[in-house]
Amino acid sequence: MNNNNTLIVGSIGLDTIETVSDRKESILGGSATYATIAAGKSASVHLVGIIGDDFPINGMKIFEESTVDLSNLDQKEGKTFSWGGKYAEDWDNRETLFTELGVFNDFNPILTDKNKEVPVIFLANIHPLLQLSVLNQCNKRKHVIIDTMNLWIDTEREKLKEVISSCDVLLINEFEAEQFTRRKDHDDQGTVLQSLGPQNIIIKCGSKGARLYSGHRVDTVGVFPVKNVVDPTGAGDAFGGGLAASIANGETMIESIINGAALASLTIEGFGIDAIYNASINEVEKRKEHLRTTLNS
Repeated sequence: MNNNNTLIVGSIGLDTIETVSDRKESILGGSATYATIAAGKSASVHLVGIIGDDFPINGMKIFEESTVDLSNLDQKEGKTFSWGGKYAEDWDNRETLFTELGVFNDFNPILTDKNKEVPVIFLANIHPLLQLSVLNQCNKRKHVIIDTMNLWIDTEREKLKEVISSCDVLLINEFEAEQFTRRKDHDDQGTVLQSLGPQNIIIKCGSKGARLYSGHRVDTVGVFPVKNVVDPTGAGDAFGGGLAASIANGETMIESIINGAALASLTIEGFGIDAIYNASINEVEKRKEHLRTTLNS
């Protein structure tokens, strides 16, 4: 097994996305999808997910290109998970139009022996019980990165705490961090979250960049200036995938955040996966160069 193997677990879906200027139906989406395409640019991805019998052939081709292992990509009879969202003109407010779980309702991954040995694990935004179930099967884990969302903070707080205590990198946005810690100050949020166990807390602050709390140190990374936002869907998932890939490649936490931020900035320049899927390594590197200049500035 290569040294840069990364296990990615999350949702795979067909999204309907509506913006002020356009609407796309049944395009490839889901947290694991964005994370896999991002991570696959520099790491060896083992994808864990579930799809229905309606999943498009081009989606399978994209996964085959972006991964080294699809043994835990289960295809079941029924509909693939689907989600619909509508964005306001300022991009800050998103309305969920529908969520249809389909076969994802029965998602209960049993890892193959090979996948149990992958050292870097990214648990994308799924139910904390599913995250724990996968984590308990991984017997050679070196790094565990988890992402979450406001729904699980509201409904599964104790289970989420259990997951957080088992990871060494927590990804959380500034609104979720306030919701979870009941603190308004980012530094206070970082302290509370670190007390649960993770060595590294990454608070995503949208257009203000990201903050890393690692030990007693605080670092900040800015954003790449995107001139034309097309669709913000999946940016956070791409960030997580890029972060996990760099960690798997032995890069520092700061460099890993920079890689994640570069890939997130690409994601929002196209509908669904289009921009990140088509992005060249040169373009990613160019954005990373810019992001390095924003460190602690």
